[in-house]
Amino acid sequence: MSNNLYIAASESQAGKSLIAMGFMELLSRHVKKIGFFRPIVRSDEDMDTHVKLIAERYKLPFKYSDMYGMTSSQALEFFQSGDQDSLLTGVLNKYKNLERECDFILIEGTDFRGTLVSFEFDMNARFANNLGAPILAVLNGHGKTIIEIGESMHIVRDTLANEKCKQIGTCINRVDENELTAIKGLLEKFGKPEEINFALPEKSILQKLTMRQVVRAIKAKHIYGNNEALNYDIMDFKVAAMNLEHILENINDRILVITPGDRTDILIGLLMSMMADNFPKISGILLTGGIKPSPQLARLMEGIRQIPLAVYGVNTDTYETAMAVSKIHPVLTPENERRITTALSHFEANVDIDILGQILRITSSEVVTPVMFEYELFERARANRKHIVLPEAEDERILRATEILLKRNVVDVTLLGNENDILKRAKSLQLNLTGVNIIDPYDNDLVHEYAAEYFKLRKHKGITKEQAYELMFDVSYLGTMMVHKGHADGMVSGAAHTTQHTIRPAFEFVKTKPGVSIVSSSFLMCFNDRVLVYGDCAVNPNPNSEELADIAISSAETAINFGIEPRIAMLSYSTGESGKGADVEKVRKATQIARERRPDLKIEGPIQYDAAIEPSVAKQKMPDSDVAGRATVFIFPDLNTGNNTYKAVQRAANAVAIGPILQGLNKPVNDLSRGCLVKDIVNTVVITAIQAQG
Repeated sequence: MSNNLYIAASESQAGKSLIAMGFMELLSRHVKKIGFFRPIVRSDEDMDTHVKLIAERYKLPFKYSDMYGMTSSQALEFFQSGDQDSLLTGVLNKYKNLERECDFILIEGTDFRGTLVSFEFDMNARFANNLGAPILAVLNGHGKTIIEIGESMHIVRDTLANEKCKQIGTCINRVDENELTAIKGLLEKFGKPEEINFALPEKSILQKLTMRQVVRAIKAKHIYGNNEALNYDIMDFKVAAMNLEHILENINDRILVITPGDRTDILIGLLMSMMADNFPKISGILLTGGIKPSPQLARLMEGIRQIPLAVYGVNTDTYETAMAVSKIHPVLTPENERRITTALSHFEANVDIDILGQILRITSSEVVTPVMFEYELFERARANRKHIVLPEAEDERILRATEILLKRNVVDVTLLGNENDILKRAKSLQLNLTGVNIIDPYDNDLVHEYAAEYFKLRKHKGITKEQAYELMFDVSYLGTMMVHKGHADGMVSGAAHTTQHTIRPAFEFVKTKPGVSIVSSSFLMCFNDRVLVYGDCAVNPNPNSEELADIAISSAETAINFGIEPRIAMLSYSTGESGKGADVEKVRKATQIARERRPDLKIEGPIQYDAAIEPSVAKQKMPDSDVAGRATVFIFPDLNTGNNTYKAVQRAANAVAIGPILQGLNKPVNDLSRGCLVKDIVNTVVITAIQAQG
């Protein structure tokens, strides 16, 4: 088994960084200690964009200087002096230092932008040989005929053979969609069975700039707009120098407008166009000439911050600015999760990940990192797609999460809200919600059926038919009733509503599973090397012994559902038989009840946290226990302890906390924090889908 892979492009603009990130995604799901290395970067001061992307996205624990061999100016000196051996030795020494810290290193070759372009592919081949790495060649198929691509393949193979490289395969990227089948046939004809040979069609959006890339490249200064607006795609750019009415006639969706900074009329007109429903939504404005809006206009813009638009200024004139923008190359940046999701979805849709792993002979680590765990969740959700309803479509975070879920093809989504308003909002945010289902709470064919069902279930509580009908206009009740009736498999809410508002309908008519007396919650706590279950940290303030036993059993079921072997620690301030007092007795009794109800489960209690998780402490306090020192499910005696502990551990240990996951309901309904991030929403939806499978 090789412990490295070298990815090298045979020419510029081949999309090598996309391929490198696709492989990094695969490696991160199976290997704990991954490294990333580039033999040559442009600068030792400004971080290489590819290194920055990989290091930040995959949280690599290395300094920037550890992840490259030398700068292009240093390499040029060696070339000019004819001392290529020292060049190779210098790169090898840096690589070996990194290799000692890693189980696998992905190496990305050079960029074809420096003074050594004509030697680059040969040089990458030599680097690969000296680093002992098999090489994957990436060819640019954009604008080429099949004959030209075939010729490029032969040239690359001959070059690598002459350098005595081990070619592990070929990727032909940016292929015309209509030629994809023919290109795959070409790869099968000339490739070898043991190689990784694949082709990716052109994905035009990956060749487009974003506002963030433009702003960084030309060092523009912020005038208006939030950070999210920097992620907007730029399909084209236009210089606006004519009268406003003619400019409004010529703008299109997702363009960048470049205009002199003293054209106040254009700036105001474009801002107004963003507020109108019947005009295209541009991506941003660059004001040139170093002229900023007047204090009065700046104050006006400050008061209308809801407009999703980025306005930046530069000191260069309009012509210089337009020329500078035209020369910017698109890159993937770690801040732009939408673009990264698009890139990875494109890679995974066209490449068999399992076959790649087999050919690379990647052996999965016994350690489970957060990335590995998240990957398994997405794979499980994707394998048996479920339908999840999201009632809070007015929340921007919900719309952004919906786009990611649809792109990653893991669930079917229904949004509750006015369809026209949702689609307008999505367009203004440059979101693609193709495939989403939308139900208007005030205009649908379900309300009568749902109101009748609710009245039947709750009339014994004094609910009238009129009240039942009115409640079905409430998105929490409507969404929960969809789940109850089987029109959706689960619901996720709480980004804009309280916990009580979110889960009360589920308590009223979804009810608990047979044999479960209490709805509780748990968190999946993802550490660097394992995943643990914490319960209850969100719902029940002070459970009694019966309820605590129920929480333990429900948490064990949650652990099983997510592939975690349950070893349950019933936590207290005392371990074993030594402690006295009401709090310890409550836990002791709960442990006994849980053991009687589920003799098949490994349960220990009362036990202190350190004895439950640390083998050395367990050896002293409970040497004969099957759980002590190896616990995977931690049951806290009350909400105060549980909530504070999970938050303290999350921050102190830099753990990823997924949840809260509601346990014990007949069908899954999960609550979000009102401070949740888009990623939290995505993970909770995936968790809910897996609960629905179970």
